[in-house]
Amino acid sequence: MNTRSFSCLFFTIILYLCLASQIGARTLSFDEFLRCANIALPSSNVLTINVLNNGAKGDGITDDSKAFSQSWTQACSSSQDVNFVIPNKVFLLKPVTFSGPCKSRITVEISGDIVASETTSDYSSSPTKWLTFSGVANLVVEGGGTIDGRGSIWWQNSCKVNKSKPCKDAPTALTFQSCNNLVVRNIKVINSQQIHLTFNSCKNVVASGLTVTAPGNSPNTDGVHVSGSTNVTISSTTIATGDDCISIVTGSTTIHMTGITCGPGHGISIGSLGEKGSPALVQNVVVDGANFTGSSNGVRIKTWEGGSGTASNIIFRNIQMHNVQNPIIIDQDYCDSAVQSCSKATGAVLIQNVLYENISGTSASKNAITFECGTTSSCKGIQLHNINLTAQNGGKSSASCVNVNPQNTAPVSPSCPPASLFSAI
Repeated sequence: MNTRSFSCLFFTIILYLCLASQIGARTLSFDEFLRCANIALPSSNVLTINVLNNGAKGDGITDDSKAFSQSWTQACSSSQDVNFVIPNKVFLLKPVTFSGPCKSRITVEISGDIVASETTSDYSSSPTKWLTFSGVANLVVEGGGTIDGRGSIWWQNSCKVNKSKPCKDAPTALTFQSCNNLVVRNIKVINSQQIHLTFNSCKNVVASGLTVTAPGNSPNTDGVHVSGSTNVTISSTTIATGDDCISIVTGSTTIHMTGITCGPGHGISIGSLGEKGSPALVQNVVVDGANFTGSSNGVRIKTWEGGSGTASNIIFRNIQMHNVQNPIIIDQDYCDSAVQSCSKATGAVLIQNVLYENISGTSASKNAITFECGTTSSCKGIQLHNINLTAQNGGKSSASCVNVNPQNTAPVSPSCPPASLFSAI
């Protein structure tokens, strides 16, 4: 990408951020964004590759993995822009990796259903991934179709469901690895084996119009997981799963979420960060417009004891809570006992410059706000403005605050008690 294209793309991302709302420039249309970023706008010289023409059956029974791989090889080697067509049939796939770099821009049109093999031994060579796009630039994945991980066999063998089973990873349904200038829009991802959709080490991502669903009791089925990625926008997306609706972990910067509907699930989480003492870096994260219903958390920052690094410059604003267990929470005592033993450790990830603004609704628990900071210096610059969270029955809720002294701009209800009442002993 040339300097001009990158600058235009970055400016577009910044326009979406609330901090840039006053710069006086108009917001670009989506097509203008694509032109600016050189991403897969149709031209008169587009090669159409239909997986049926490479032997895919689309009967939901025959393994179509080879036909998809052959179709991708043809698409990726084309010097013409490509429309990669997955028509309105049901395609059974084992793990498939769609690798780049490719010679041209590719638009993947998913009109049908892609369903996963339910034979766990098919994943022996790819235990953590089912469908993967790796190293593909200028890619669009769209079309209104459904990606179905058929994850029930994995859920029932999870150690979180069956304590007699060993704890091990299961495949992520859809992974984008090192994909730059990426658009994912108007697709459904359902019943993943574990995480539904991951952006890992990606730059300049626009994800919109996604529907991500799995049963509320399905283990570790995060909706969208962002790791080590920069300039990611997620908008107009509905997520109902058994784990975090959106999770953002270390190495992720300039992440913007708007128009998010979440529940059931564990809310929008920054973290977990600092596992096994590892350094963390997450910064410039904005949630501007979200609706949570019946989730165990609303907006959450979670870090392991003993971690290091920072999570900074974070904004949660314009959010509605409906019967949410922990609407606002910072948890610096997070520990997943299935991952490691939970014992006290010194040190904590620094959480710095966090704004909660225009958040209202109901809490399913007494404490609508929980700030559980690890040390007296690990939570800095916490601000609350225009917060109104009541108990589900209409009564007053409360705040539980440890090692934190937030700055409040009225009205804030509930609010932390004076610092002298909650300083660590």
